[in-house]
Amino acid sequence: MADYKRGTLIFAFLVLTMLPAAANAESGASTTPFTAGNARLSLGFGGATAFNRNYSIFAVGGGYFIADGIEIGLDAEQWSGNSPRIEQVSPQARMVLNTAGSIKPYVGAFYRRTFIEGYRAHDTIGGRAGLYFLTEGNAYFGAGLAEDVHLNCDRTVYSTCTETYPELLFAILF
Repeated sequence: MADYKRGTLIFAFLVLTMLPAAANAESGASTTPFTAGNARLSLGFGGATAFNRNYSIFAVGGGYFIADGIEIGLDAEQWSGNSPRIEQVSPQARMVLNTAGSIKPYVGAFYRRTFIEGYRAHDTIGGRAGLYFLTEGNAYFGAGLAEDVHLNCDRTVYSTCTETYPELLFAILF
């Protein structure tokens, strides 16, 4: 229960952190890839452990900036290299702060639904924060931390009900 409360507090903090920044966002034209109307396509690769087995992860995601610096999106993951088969779907919201220079801080919140072959689906809430590094053109790299809180945590699946992990991202905007 303590993990659930901690995760709820982190989620609430991230949402409340995003609201004042959204209200103070610049209304002028922006030259960043995080401008209203832009879309994101991202690919992710990584690794994780479940059932005391190592998995390779391939992820694909998309998002749309509904306002300058505010993105809603959907990401999906396929875990491979072991069994049981694991797939995840994650709607999310993210806010990128419009700071001077090519480094842009971001915060976000997400919900994740995990489907595990032979098990009931699992729900997770979480938050993330980090930095985006703009490149020339319509691409950027991201590095940050995310924290998951597994709701109705099943200890036969997860070794802990709260996980913190690094995230790396490469995204192309169009």
